[in-house]
Amino acid sequence: MTKKWMYLLATSLLTLFLAACQQEEANEAEADEATPETEETVEEETVTEEEETVTEEESDHAHDHDHAHGEMSEKDQQIYKGYFEDSDIGNRPLSNWAGDWQSVYPYLLDGTLDEVFEHKAEEGDMTAEEYKDYYTTGYMTDVDRIEIKADIVTFHKGDESVTGRYKYDGYEILTYEKGNRGVRFIYKQMDENSDAPAYMQFSDHIINDKVSHHYHLYFGDDRAALLEELENWPTYYHSDLTGEEIAEEMIAH
Repeated sequence: MTKKWMYLLATSLLTLFLAACQQEEANEAEADEATPETEETVEEETVTEEEETVTEEESDHAHDHDHAHGEMSEKDQQIYKGYFEDSDIGNRPLSNWAGDWQSVYPYLLDGTLDEVFEHKAEEGDMTAEEYKDYYTTGYMTDVDRIEIKADIVTFHKGDESVTGRYKYDGYEILTYEKGNRGVRFIYKQMDENSDAPAYMQFSDHIINDKVSHHYHLYFGDDRAALLEELENWPTYYHSDLTGEEIAEEMIAH
């Protein structure tokens, strides 16, 4: 092989080598440019998953009060129906009913609870209209809101309110015609100059120290007369619930 051909061969090999190096550098550059796009895509997917998690948590929070009785033990279910031993009963602090509460009576009047009465009619022995009449008598009250903080209770009637300080005054066991029983937990008003009711009697199908999710409240100035009241039982649910949510809970029970 002549020197001329050897020179041409060496030149060709050098050219191919340089071209290969340039191509490799170009590939690395493209890879570097592509990497941020891939990381950004993963980050966006992560944000989306977090947003979905938050939505589920908010949904769970919005239903904190839903179907409380669906989680009861068999014994608690029997207590809820009014079948229990005297030894099951325990004293209860006013903190069991602490919070801001709204009457359900306005929701009966505006028709929000009609679906509840229709549901009861499907399983009960009265028509939906008869159930509504029955609960109209039961829920009727002009006290549309109650606030309970420590031993201070405020009763709201529209724009007017009265406040009293209450202490525990024991409980009374009532036996009903069907043979089941109920317990009234009683509190006595301590402020002589207050216009708040002299007595409150709570009934919520709970008979020992547990937080209430809703309750029937009998209030007035005659302790004994309140114990005789069985037809009118103003009922209160947490004020942060809508009428539709209250209806849903009632149907679940």
